[in-house]
Amino acid sequence: MSAPAIAVSPAPFAQTRHARKKQRAERVARCFFGAMAGAMVIPLLLIVGYVVIKGAPAMSWEFFTANPRRGGAAGGIWPALVGTLYLIVISLCVSAPIGVLAAVYLNEYAKDNWFTRIVNLAVVNLAGVPSIVHGLFGLGAFVYAMHFGKSVLSAALTLSIMTLPVIIASTKEALAAVPLSFREACWNVGATRWQTIRRIVLPNSISGILTGVILQVSRTAGETAPVMLTGVATFKAIEGSGLFLYNPFSEQCMALSMHLFYIRTQASGVKEELSFAIAATLLGVVLLVNVTAILFRLFLRSHKKW
Repeated sequence: MSAPAIAVSPAPFAQTRHARKKQRAERVARCFFGAMAGAMVIPLLLIVGYVVIKGAPAMSWEFFTANPRRGGAAGGIWPALVGTLYLIVISLCVSAPIGVLAAVYLNEYAKDNWFTRIVNLAVVNLAGVPSIVHGLFGLGAFVYAMHFGKSVLSAALTLSIMTLPVIIASTKEALAAVPLSFREACWNVGATRWQTIRRIVLPNSISGILTGVILQVSRTAGETAPVMLTGVATFKAIEGSGLFLYNPFSEQCMALSMHLFYIRTQASGVKEELSFAIAATLLGVVLLVNVTAILFRLFLRSHKKW
């Protein structure tokens, strides 16, 4: 007599058809978004690589440390490099404290009424104003109205006004990301609002605040129109070297963005690799400052408690 047949049930944890379909859809979505990311990153890498390769023959120690000659058509870029650093540092020293304090007031102190809503709308709209408009404002406000003249200070203040909305918006988002429970815990033990902001809110949002600063540095280094109207010269004869080449309160300076614009559009007899070398240097300055800020931001994030 044969043994009765035993029905074999399917594995209890086997994937169903619905689960396999979801996995296929997920793989398709991953490939699609990966292709979109590649479509943005690959052209950028190709452009940067092309600029660096074309400018490499002109890059040397003399190129970075010497003064320009023949009206900027030859020689080095040291004065333009120093002038760019002047603009970045001064504008950052002005816009970062004002932007952070303004964001603290709007997010932590200001009541939700028609006035604060108008201010928030103005901040968002100012972030989209063309840079040439900021340049005209700086020309009228700092060069003529305040009698600063065309100087490093006027150009840096114009750049700080231009980048202020970005810092305010990013700082507000970083402050809003700190949980309300953190504030309530401080208030419950008797801390004042300012003590809570200084000891809890700002330390826990500093990494987000640096995001706005990074964007500010990138935009400051690459702008041409605002600084052209307020304090950057196409060419300035400089004797000597070092970091203290300009008086920020009374002198114009050179800048990498303006120098690149000048030799590509107005100077004659300029070797092609020189303009590519200046463009690569400008990219390198922005990248170096951004990487420094990003590493500092990552360091702060690694020490977060939440």
